[in-house]
Amino acid sequence: MSFAPALHAEWIKVRTLRSLVGGLAAILVATAVFSALFASSADSGVDDTDPLFSAFFGVSFGQIAAIAFGTTALSSEFRGGALRLTLSAVPDRGRWFAAKATVIALPVLATGLLTGLVTLLLGKALLGSSGPAWGEGLRGAVGCGLHLTLMALFAAGLTAVLRSGVATLSILIPFLLIVSFVIGDLSSGVADLLPDRAGQVALHSSWDGSLGPWSGLAVTAVWAAAALLAGAWSIRRRDA
Repeated sequence: MSFAPALHAEWIKVRTLRSLVGGLAAILVATAVFSALFASSADSGVDDTDPLFSAFFGVSFGQIAAIAFGTTALSSEFRGGALRLTLSAVPDRGRWFAAKATVIALPVLATGLLTGLVTLLLGKALLGSSGPAWGEGLRGAVGCGLHLTLMALFAAGLTAVLRSGVATLSILIPFLLIVSFVIGDLSSGVADLLPDRAGQVALHSSWDGSLGPWSGLAVTAVWAAAALLAGAWSIRRRDA
């Protein structure tokens, strides 16, 4: 089977599984709701030092939904012998994994860009004159979409290595909610290179670390690429 039919088959899986469709919706809802709540409190003087991050605060929660989407999309292949059936139709494991990664990336990117735009509009409305400028805000919206996509791919690659959605989420969610913040408090230089914190540099008006908006996203892209390469190696080398 060539790449196009494999891609189409994987796309059918994504759009017909309610959990995956719900995961995409959760990205938008979680990001927009938490961003709106934070922007409302920031407008009252809680934090007006970084208008861009005040508008995009909810991405810290939206990325959890993106990770859950990437994890669920891949972990479904390791239940009930589904991967054996998939590989019987697409014997080229590398081609199948590339198709799977593509149908994870494209919906999350589209959802992420929409999420970034909705979040920006909410932030501008709630923050008023203290909100980000349009140019800076649009950069944040694009950064939001790219960051969410890279985090979903990072999770998918790790799931391919671990072959368990539960194991992947058990590692990544505590890491994002606890470990990353602890390391950030102890050493900002090290924390800047973590995948979640590096990508979110694009959501700040200014940053004290060595990374900029695009170099931060590049660091997250390296993490995602490494996870996908490890996942591809695992798919090729291990039995279905």
